[in-house]
Parts: sequence; C-alpha cells; structure tokens
Amino acid sequence: MGDNELDRALVERVQKGDKRAFDLLVRKYQHKVIGLVSRYSNNHAEAEDIAQDAFVRAWRAIGSFRGDSAFYTWMYKIAVNTAKNHLVAMGRRPPADDIDAEDAVFVPGSDRMQETATPERELMRQQVEQTVFAAVQALPEELRTAITLREVDGLSYEDIAETMSCPIGTVRSRIFRAREAIDEKLRPLLSDREDQT
Repeated sequence: MGDNELDRALVERVQKGDKRAFDLLVRKYQHKVIGLVSRYSNNHAEAEDIAQDAFVRAWRAIGSFRGDSAFYTWMYKIAVNTAKNHLVAMGRRPPADDIDAEDAVFVPGSDRMQETATPERELMRQQVEQTVFAAVQALPEELRTAITLREVDGLSYEDIAETMSCPIGTVRSRIFRAREAIDEKLRPLLSDREDQT
C-alpha cells in the first residue's frame, strides 16, 4: 500500500469517527508541517502552535475531504493559510511568496555523516549552499515556489499543479527553468573545483 492509499484509508477511518487514525496522520506529518510553518515564524514554539492550530482546523474540516488530492497537499494548504492568518492576527505581514528560499537549499551529501569533512570540503559545501540559496532567491516567485514544492516538500508534479492552480505542463516548465537557473550559477563554482584537482 502506497503513501497516498494509506493516508486515504486513515482519512476514511477518521471520517467514521476513529480519532486514533487522525493521531497517526498527525504523527506522520507533524514535523513536515512544523517545518513548513517555520518559514513564516522563526520562533520554534510559535511554529509548533501554528502547526497544532492547522491540525485542529484539519480535524474540523476532514469531513469535507473528498480525496481529490493527496492528504498532504490538502494539509499543506491548511497549514499555509493558518500561518498567514496567524501573522495577520499578530499584526505582522505574511511573506509575499509561500516559501522562504533559504529552505530550498539542498546540498548533495548533506544528509549523510560528514566524518571525512576537511576544511576544503566544508568551504566548498558552504560555497555551494550559498550559491544555491542566492540562485533560488533570485528566481521569480512561481519558479521558486515550484522548485521548493518539488525538492523540499517532495510533492508530485500533479500535487504541485493542484497547489499552484496551473496545468502540469506549466509545473514541469517552471521546475525545468528553475533547475537551469540554479545549474547556471553552480557551473562556474564546480568547474573551478575541477580545475584545482
């Protein structure tokens, strides 16, 4: 059973009154949702409160969830709206776009233990990270959002199309253009490194 099928089965159980099934969904997605809303608030405790509020809203609205999209796509929209509403209620301005570009940084190998990290490797990692960050930040909003939904949040092209309310071909084009722009900024840095070896 795939992730979407499992989520759908849990949602059906919740809709029949099984609170434990909702607890499983919360446990499965709480870190992802906290990570998402922390893009709107740098305060971890506040991000946890917003995430909890988002799950409460999802609990109240789950009866209307029809399964047209993946559960996380639906939850993503609720979490983003909850975070924006929270900022407005606190008298703070929500960001112009949904994703902080800093969160779109992915450095190959950064998820593994760096036991053999040398000062040179660490410097190179930092340069790559800064270059990717700058490249993502310079992207137009729709490209930045598309690449972040794909690379950071792991959404499928179909879910991104639904989240961004655009055709799947547009999503593919935006992600392709974003990757091209990032590659263009990385190329000089990586070719310098090859010249040194």
